[in-house]
Amino acid sequence: MRTISACIEAAGVGLMVLGAVIATVSFLYVGLFTAGWPDAFRRYRANLGRAILLGLELLVAADIIGTVAVTPSFQNLEILGLIVLIRTFLSFSLEVEIEGRWPWRKAAETPTKTDEL
Repeated sequence: MRTISACIEAAGVGLMVLGAVIATVSFLYVGLFTAGWPDAFRRYRANLGRAILLGLELLVAADIIGTVAVTPSFQNLEILGLIVLIRTFLSFSLEVEIEGRWPWRKAAETPTKTDEL
């Protein structure tokens, strides 16, 4: 289980690094050749935030596996709870930053077929 947890952690970090590289290349391409720098910067922040969000999800999964399956003690569970709380707050903050609105406002702001007519 320790190996599985370490592999998931490595995948999470790797995903964040790969996402940062891809977002940077996309930023440079869009900025230089298509939409211009302001639009490129907006897309860059959103793409980078998505990569970080996905990486954080994998890191939380690795922490849960590592704590619950490998060394289940009350102290480790308290630490896990604090780590999950911090990473959940980070994920929530990134989601608000990327989307520009609160997550529960998504459904209310999406136009329906009748609204479009």
